[in-house]
Amino acid sequence: MKPLSALRFLWAVFFLTHEIIGMAIDVVEPLPTFINSIGMEFVRIPSGSFLMGNDRAQPLDEFPRHQVTISKPFYLGKYEVTQTQWEAIMESNPSKFKGEHQPVEYVSWDEVQRFILLLNTKERTTAYRLPTEAEWEYAAKAGTTTGWYWGNNLNAVNRYEWYEENSNEQTHPVGKLQPNPWGLDDMLGNVMKWTQDRYDDAYYSFSPSTDPTGPEEGESRVYRGANWLVCAANIRPELRGYATPDDLGRTIGFRVAMTLVPIATVDSKSGR
Repeated sequence: MKPLSALRFLWAVFFLTHEIIGMAIDVVEPLPTFINSIGMEFVRIPSGSFLMGNDRAQPLDEFPRHQVTISKPFYLGKYEVTQTQWEAIMESNPSKFKGEHQPVEYVSWDEVQRFILLLNTKERTTAYRLPTEAEWEYAAKAGTTTGWYWGNNLNAVNRYEWYEENSNEQTHPVGKLQPNPWGLDDMLGNVMKWTQDRYDDAYYSFSPSTDPTGPEEGESRVYRGANWLVCAANIRPELRGYATPDDLGRTIGFRVAMTLVPIATVDSKSGR
């Protein structure tokens, strides 16, 4: 598929899905996937509800399990952001484990915000962002209710995630293992992923049930997913972690979300 910038993509949807100018125009569903100008592939995540967190009281920050609704569809990167994509925007590569198709790591939350700002500028949009913590877990579970998105058998983890037992103590190129049911690769392994949210270990006890965006105050930011260094027991979609926005880690990377920008309806009488 030929890469499209975010702006070109939205205009393509406009012209390809509307027939007659001068009549009221109904917007059809956006494309299920698209690729931007630096080769980042995005998957459309549908709106819906899911159970977030765990029933057990330990770890404390995963309790209580509660229903969350993601009210609007959004796009999420099919893969973790690679070193090639990071270099295309930032003109540098901080990663310890070098490889053009391996996920970028050793990046702070602050640096990721800079990457997103420059990516939005390059693509002439404001739609790129980090996913919220709830969006991330929702996308990781991909509509499943089993222990893992591949089922209830942890022994199958080798087919889906890079972790302590199969990683050879390093990151691996993205997209080499099987994706989850929504087509997202490496959600639970390889590197942990920054989210937009601030961290509070008791947040689940008072978070809103629709589109939670994290606590309003707090120094640390949440990252989700496990990484190449952890044991199989920590390869689970509910796992939470946190660090200060300026913290660097050889196990932390990210993937980018994108807000679905609505296209205005044209009214034939008013011309607006």
